Amino acid sequence: MASVLVLVPDPDEAEAILGGFTRRGVHHHNVRLGSQACVSLPSLDMLLSVGGNGKAQFGIQAQYLIDRNDGTELLACVGGAGGLAEQVQIGDVVLGTATIEHDYKKRFNPGPVPRHDASPGVVNEFIRLTKSTAFPFQVHFGVIASGDEDIDDPIRAAELRAATDALCVAWEGSGGARAARLNAIGFIEIRGITDAADGDAARFFHANVSNVMFNVVELMLAWSMMRRSPA
Repeated sequence: MASVLVLVPDPDEAEAILGGFTRRGVHHHNVRLGSQACVSLPSLDMLLSVGGNGKAQFGIQAQYLIDRNDGTELLACVGGAGGLAEQVQIGDVVLGTATIEHDYKKRFNPGPVPRHDASPGVVNEFIRLTKSTAFPFQVHFGVIASGDEDIDDPIRAAELRAATDALCVAWEGSGGARAARLNAIGFIEIRGITDAADGDAARFFHANVSNVMFNVVELMLAWSMMRRSPA
């Protein structure tokens, strides 16, 4: 059905992303894969659906859709995130070079937390795109921290930044990365910065999600057009 499976954790994020594609004139139609409502974007070779909140739910729904979407080559985890690095501002987009599972706490046999590298070829495509295209927002490349923990405190945010060197933090990426690896398909995580992972995070998320997801749409649309253009 589509080679790129775009999973968005939250229905509000999904609505904002679909609204962005609609605003840019991208045709879509609703489809159903088993129990899961999806949106097909044929001109972009994408299938869009809600993946659910949290690593486990996201991974389960990713696997469910991979099983039912013949030809899936790339799983994209797309949504909002809290910024951890000073250079990352609200409205910017972070393209994950790796997703680090910061809440994976091994006590019996301590070791590094799991690191899920993004598909290097896809990352390089986005790098080439940002070098040749001027966007009205910044695109950053680096680590994304993933864990089932709301980060809404500057002290905790600083701890997480120091521990992972992540540019931003969200929940679901590692669940998607694990599902992609299990199925031997590509993975990428794209996050629009909705807040600063501080005490105003929840308020800022809801206030900013629509505009920030439109920035994500602009980046994804340009990437899709670049991929489909003759070399």
